[in-house]
Amino acid sequence: MSAWKSDRRIRDISQTLRPALPVWPGDTEFAFERTWQMEEGSPVNVGRMTMSTHSGTHGDAPLHYAADGLDAAGMELDPYIGECLVVDARGVKGAIDVADLPHLDSVDRVLFRTYEAFPHDGWREDFTPISAETIHWLALQGVKLVGTDAPSVDPQTSKTMDAHKAVLKHDMRILEGLVLDDVPEGRYELIALPLKVAGGDAGLCRAILRDLPDE
Repeated sequence: MSAWKSDRRIRDISQTLRPALPVWPGDTEFAFERTWQMEEGSPVNVGRMTMSTHSGTHGDAPLHYAADGLDAAGMELDPYIGECLVVDARGVKGAIDVADLPHLDSVDRVLFRTYEAFPHDGWREDFTPISAETIHWLALQGVKLVGTDAPSVDPQTSKTMDAHKAVLKHDMRILEGLVLDDVPEGRYELIALPLKVAGGDAGLCRAILRDLPDE
């Protein structure tokens, strides 16, 4: 008997990789082309992709913000699988602060929705970051993964990367570029496994939320 139950809804919270995918200004644009084509006599279709390691929905590896940090292939998977809390932070002005958080009761993973509607068609510089103090506080509550629909936990103009440094200090993990439109605030099962890229500073994810089983 399958362990997957039809009454446990699955929500895909990943971006679709495609040409014109918004990327961090100056980073590698996403491109896809067919290298083998059935219409040209090949028995199969085969494509080639060019992209940044931070294209779309991805998990930052510690190597992204620490020269001696783990690469994407070396990260343990446990932080990316398990119960999480989705927090609606659309009303926050500035960075998400501790005062903006709901009561946390035994939660290992917290995902923040900040967009009213995810900007699929263009880059936005005014995304909502997370303060370093909030990262420190979440770590003290036992949180080991922080996710956001924004492209970074730090502001686009940051040179000090304070939130990333707080994540590094507590050996937490980060998911960025989630699509949380139409996901009500609450608890879910998160499954978001970064690709196992040797030397990778991030791993692209197919991230999903699954309803928790009935009590």
